[in-house]
Amino acid sequence: MFALTILCPQDNVDIVSEALEALDALSVSVEDADAQTADEQALFGEPGMEPERLAWNRSVITALFAEQQKAHEAQQILTVQDFYAGCHTQSLQEVPDQDWVTLTQSQFTAVEITPEFWIVPSWHEVPAQAKVTIELDPGMAFGTGTHPTTRMCLRWLAEQNAAAQALHNKSVLDYGCGSGILAIAAAKFGAAPVDAVDIDEAAIAATANNAEKNHVALRSGMPDIISDQYHVVLANILANPLQVLAPLLCNQVAPGGHLVLAGILERQAELLKAAYAPWLQLEVHDSEDGWILMVARKAA
Repeated sequence: MFALTILCPQDNVDIVSEALEALDALSVSVEDADAQTADEQALFGEPGMEPERLAWNRSVITALFAEQQKAHEAQQILTVQDFYAGCHTQSLQEVPDQDWVTLTQSQFTAVEITPEFWIVPSWHEVPAQAKVTIELDPGMAFGTGTHPTTRMCLRWLAEQNAAAQALHNKSVLDYGCGSGILAIAAAKFGAAPVDAVDIDEAAIAATANNAEKNHVALRSGMPDIISDQYHVVLANILANPLQVLAPLLCNQVAPGGHLVLAGILERQAELLKAAYAPWLQLEVHDSEDGWILMVARKAA
């Protein structure tokens, strides 16, 4: 396998990437050329909101080709195109054969939520101090415990369980379940019944599969399976859809129950408080790496 690496300005990234795909590249990846430097840029965007910028000022595009000749031909064809102006070929070199499965697995290790609560990939040894574990491998659905928003939700559940097993026999709704990790954690801590819903069929399937692997009982499906109020409603999505969902989510919280929201940046706290104010009073409960966890309790 051979890698063609190109330094590309912001305005040219899309057309150069598309051209490489048309020239039989097996894959095309784009990274910030200034990563790990003072010039590194973060790109943020949410559903319904345009990101502040669509690409980095300078990007490194890496295209993989099955044969050296194809990589060389792609380089020659691109070099004479008008849209290649400002681009620079950094290298064309052979990529050594690797055990890609082992390499990928090495990037996902056990994740500590609390000293006694861990998320563990199936190929990893369970830490000796772990008393509660969730077996979860990376997949198509969001939620492996590595992102701050997921960790904060899991920590909140662990806190509730530590408070005289406050989740035992309490109903839980995981709205936007992704991999099902939050619903599985709730079930592990004794919650019942547990419903996990999503609008993505792949997420619903992943949740059912992960629940089976972890030997917990829950129901997964589209949001139309919701038929009652819950003692705990969890939603780890993003700030924009959370604002839209405010009346629906608040209505699903039973009297005396908790609403737990994540996927929110620190600067978005006041937006969420205002959106939920007609129903519940949200407060910041936890924060990590610029993300916050917001919690409200409905009057009994």
